[in-house]
Amino acid sequence: MLSFGVLSKRSGKPRRLVLRAAAKVNLALDVLGRRDDGYHEIATVMQAVDLSDRLVLEDADVLELRTTASDVPTDGTNLALKAALTLREMAGSSRGTRITLEKRIPVAAGLGGGSTDAAAVLVGLNRLWGLRWPKARLAEVAVRLGMDVPFFLHGGAALATGRGEQLEPLSSWALALVLVNPRVAASTAEIYGGVVPAMYSDGGRAGRMAVALRSRQPSRVAATLGNTLERVAAARYREVEQMEAALLAAGALGATMSGSGLTVFGVARSYDHARQIRARVARARWGCWAVRALRGPAIRVR
Repeated sequence: MLSFGVLSKRSGKPRRLVLRAAAKVNLALDVLGRRDDGYHEIATVMQAVDLSDRLVLEDADVLELRTTASDVPTDGTNLALKAALTLREMAGSSRGTRITLEKRIPVAAGLGGGSTDAAAVLVGLNRLWGLRWPKARLAEVAVRLGMDVPFFLHGGAALATGRGEQLEPLSSWALALVLVNPRVAASTAEIYGGVVPAMYSDGGRAGRMAVALRSRQPSRVAATLGNTLERVAAARYREVEQMEAALLAAGALGATMSGSGLTVFGVARSYDHARQIRARVARARWGCWAVRALRGPAIRVR
């Protein structure tokens, strides 16, 4: 079965791979405090959703990144290329690959777009280069790239602690959501930089969300939503409260911001309900998507 790509006649290894890299939302995010290394300790429940980027990996003489998005860098600051460079270094390889990135996930939006692209590159190059590394070894590369990248090697739902790299898988189901993005980018460093000690918590909300997910009841998930970082973002970007109010007015059971923003999402009773909410909320200045939670991998090889 050759569904994962074109095979080399000589080696049987794929010469071209097509991957889908899913976005995520943070159903709950608690900031517990600041660590000695300057990063924040968090507890968060992350859920992969079926809004995804498309990546094509092809054998080439050099390692390069191309993208369809004008606002996405193609140098070493891009996590996808950084993932390839890091993996090549750790593998002691000199292989070249052309990475073509087709963006659908908004940039700097709290949806993990850069992190999921990086994870997709790790998964894809592991096959393309014939490394055969187990997922645990890929995770060692992932943690060097960013706190969300290890999650995308797994997908589904997970309780993440530490900087976000310590993962406990959770039960997952086809929860329906509506994502709204203001087409305004927010810096993760800016939002975390606005967190003050009075906002710290014991991580209880994230723990309650793990329980709510097991109930498979959208109303319980909606009642448990929350994100410490929303307080910072809403004070700086009025769009956060506007989008949340629009979702609730359109019938969402609950709404909150994802990650460091500025995407806000609402919980729906069903996917049909999510599509109805999306139609009511849609604005020319906003990006809106009705999505389902993914129960399987966040990275899918086509």
